[in-house]
Amino acid sequence: MSPFVAELVGTALLILLGGGVVANVVLTHTKGNDSGWIVITAGWAMAVTISVYAVGTISGGHLNPAVTLAMLAIGKIGAATAASYVVAQFLGAIIGSSLVYLAYLPHWRETKDAAAKLAVFSTGPGIRHTAGNLATEIIGTFVLVLGALALPRPENLDAATGFSTGLGPLLVGFLVFSIGLSLGGPTGYAINPARDLGPRIAHFLLPIPGKGSSDWGYAWIPVAGPVIGGVLGALVFRALW
Repeated sequence: MSPFVAELVGTALLILLGGGVVANVVLTHTKGNDSGWIVITAGWAMAVTISVYAVGTISGGHLNPAVTLAMLAIGKIGAATAASYVVAQFLGAIIGSSLVYLAYLPHWRETKDAAAKLAVFSTGPGIRHTAGNLATEIIGTFVLVLGALALPRPENLDAATGFSTGLGPLLVGFLVFSIGLSLGGPTGYAINPARDLGPRIAHFLLPIPGKGSSDWGYAWIPVAGPVIGGVLGALVFRALW
C-alpha cells in the first residue's frame, strides 16, 4: 500500500467510525439514540486509535491536514508529500462520511431535526461567536499536535520501562478523548479540516431527506483554526524538545 492510499483508507476509516458514533447517538430510532457526549467522545477516540494503528506504519497515520501541514512546517515531510497527503485525506473523509450515510440509510428520513443530520457530518458551535469558535479550534488542535509529538517520544515509550512503541496510537487516542471531554463543548472539536470539510461536502451532495443547510458560513472556522493551531503546536514542540 502506498502512503497516499494509506492516508485515504485511514481517513475513510476514521470518518466512518467517528461519524458513525455521532449518527448512532443523534439519529432517530438507532440503538444508541440519545446516549450522550461521553459516547461520542469515546467513539471518536477509538476511531482515531484504530485508524492510526491501521495505516500508521505506512504513512505515519496523519489522517488530518492540520497534522500534515504541521509536519511540513517543522521539516519532517516535504511539500510534495504534504500535498498528496492532504488530497488523500479529503477524499478519504468524503468516502467515509458517504459510508456512514449508507450504514444509517433508513434513519435519515425518520430524523426530523436537520441540525442533527448535519452534526453527523460536520461540527457546529454551541454559541455562534467567530473569535471564540476560532480560538477553540486553534487551542484544541494545538494540544492535539503538541501532544501527538510529545507523547510517543522514545523517553515515554522505552521497552525497559514496560512501554512499547506500539502504544503510540493508543496514547494519541487518549489525547483525542481528553480534548473532546475538556475542549469539545464550544464547537464540537473538529481539530481536523478534512474531518469537517470533507463530510460537509458529502452532506451537500448526498440525497439526505430534509437535510437543510450545510452551514457554509461557518465552514472556514474548522479549517483555518486547526491549521493555525497545528502549526503552532509543532513549532512549540520543536522549540521545547
